[in-house]
Amino acid sequence: MFNLDLLFQKSDLIPAVVQEAGSGEVLMLGFTNREAVERTIRTKTVWFWSRSRQELWNKGETSGNYLHVKEIFADCDTDTLLYICVPDGPVCHTGAHSCFFNRIEL
Repeated sequence: MFNLDLLFQKSDLIPAVVQEAGSGEVLMLGFTNREAVERTIRTKTVWFWSRSRQELWNKGETSGNYLHVKEIFADCDTDTLLYICVPDGPVCHTGAHSCFFNRIEL
């Protein structure tokens, strides 16, 4: 079993990327702490730490668009998580499928 202590050696708050299980599309990025990760593992829905509200939040608790976790990966430096999920609906608070829709032209 993976040692969660490894994730929080550098910081109490780490990024968590959410990727759609079927398509591989990146849906959003949030920040998580140890308690949020533990809740994510326990409930199999994604929990984040809200930096603006300074509280834990379960993605989907107000919209109904939960993110159901199928797999979790830590990166090679053990300071970022990747959640592979099946969303119940649009992930972005704007109603878009993904939060990444603002293309920057090169």
